Amino acid sequence: MPNTEAAHEFGALNTLLLVIILGLCILSAYLIKQNSFYYLPESAAAIVVGIVVGGLARAVYPSTEELNFLTFEPELFFFFLLPPIIFEAAYALETKSFFANFWTISLYAVFGTIISTFIVGYLVYMLGLYKIVDIDVSSPMESLVFGALISAVDPVATLSIMGNPELNCEPLLYSLVFGESVLNDAVAIVLFKTFMSFYESDQEFSSSTVPIIMVNFTICSLGSVVVGVIIGLVCSYLCKHTKMNLYPEYEVSILFLFAYGSYSFAEAIELSGIMSLFFCGIVLSHYNRFNLSPTSQITAHNIFKCMAVLSEYFVFLYIGMGVFTDRYTQINFTFFLLVMLFCLVARLFNIFPLSYLANMGRNQTIPLKMQVVMWFAGLRGAIAFALSQNLPSEHKDVYVSTTLGIVIFTTLVCGGLTEPMLSRMGMRTGGDKDDGDGDDTVASEGAGASTMSNSSVHSSTQNFLHNSGGGGSNHIRDEEPAVVRTATSTSLIQMLGAITNRIPYEHLSTVEMGRMRTANTGSGAPVAMTMGSLIEHIDAEYMR
Repeated sequence: MPNTEAAHEFGALNTLLLVIILGLCILSAYLIKQNSFYYLPESAAAIVVGIVVGGLARAVYPSTEELNFLTFEPELFFFFLLPPIIFEAAYALETKSFFANFWTISLYAVFGTIISTFIVGYLVYMLGLYKIVDIDVSSPMESLVFGALISAVDPVATLSIMGNPELNCEPLLYSLVFGESVLNDAVAIVLFKTFMSFYESDQEFSSSTVPIIMVNFTICSLGSVVVGVIIGLVCSYLCKHTKMNLYPEYEVSILFLFAYGSYSFAEAIELSGIMSLFFCGIVLSHYNRFNLSPTSQITAHNIFKCMAVLSEYFVFLYIGMGVFTDRYTQINFTFFLLVMLFCLVARLFNIFPLSYLANMGRNQTIPLKMQVVMWFAGLRGAIAFALSQNLPSEHKDVYVSTTLGIVIFTTLVCGGLTEPMLSRMGMRTGGDKDDGDGDDTVASEGAGASTMSNSSVHSSTQNFLHNSGGGGSNHIRDEEPAVVRTATSTSLIQMLGAITNRIPYEHLSTVEMGRMRTANTGSGAPVAMTMGSLIEHIDAEYMR
């Protein structure tokens, strides 16, 4: 009984301590925003608070029980802290700008992550071969596992500064950095798990190993996307065909359960819960938001944002405390410096070549100075550190300590230098610019066209442009005009762009329809009408 009471008191005191520390992190974030102090991002402030708390705990009360309580737990992160962060990012995503630049973002997030994984992995493997660091050199698989986890880009510090309205950051830059970061996290986790499964199976590394791993990665990724989309559509269908909007508390609860269910279900069948949750969040934001009552729309947005903020501060706080509370036996500063250099080189071969490829098919090209900022914004964060905790090898300590050092350095130094970098590269605009004129030829035009209100997106399913031939009653807000460009070369991808931007096919102009038919199939009507009918059917089934 005394032991039970002592344990209860210990838990209560430490929980109170944690609440106070989180309060300090939020207060620090408020002061930083209020005073526009861009040299210390909110996430960096949380890390600094964690370092101070961890140092005091080590100096004042260095008991094993206390240090264990303040030690980062990867399972707690992946199942309770990471899902709110990913879901809120997807649910609050500006889908128009995201999908307008989707192929460019996919280049960076998918192929860029793969490039970074192999460059860092094989360079680390060479360090082992030359005895610079003590790691497994029987095969490059352990090094590739590390390369996958350290390729997880998490520019929370950069985005917190770029998103400040006072800086007027270039909208296209923010869209690309944000899109890459949320999709890259999912890709890095899938890559890590795929490499880990081969590493733990003790299969012999051969010339066929890498292609097999890439096939497994593709299957896992596509399967996770399908699971997330299906669960999101089921939730949307349920909310539309019931009167749950009469009970806002039930609406928000069912939304949360379906979101968390997509994560848990994907993990249970050995797919990527993060990727499933991300695409489930996009579907719920696009379709189910309009099925919710006005009260639930506001409540859901604020609740999910609050959960994500607390989770982020909690994670960065524990990263800071890990400097003193984690008990490392292997710390190699030479390895840390070299891996930091490898990460910069890998991102160099990621951003610039892929930007060149992306510019070949874009209307609005990505300028060189913007590419430099994107290269600089490749911070490492909580996901890389959490994945490093799951390394089973005997060399885990050197990997974890190196990852921790890179996370802290990039968040504090690179995150703090974001504002000067934006100014130096001329990425601060005098006003809003369109961030959607990217991969698609269907995009918004005009000074205020960077975003479209939710009500406008919804109404565009039934009403398009006043002057598009759909009738005098059809309209979209005057300050956010959207037009279909009658480009000289019109193809099926343009119609897909129209669908992505929620423009019903039958509201395209007669001339545009004729060009699509001629370019696609000669007569083309069956293909075109099938696509249009499909989208209208989805709208009718899942959106009020």
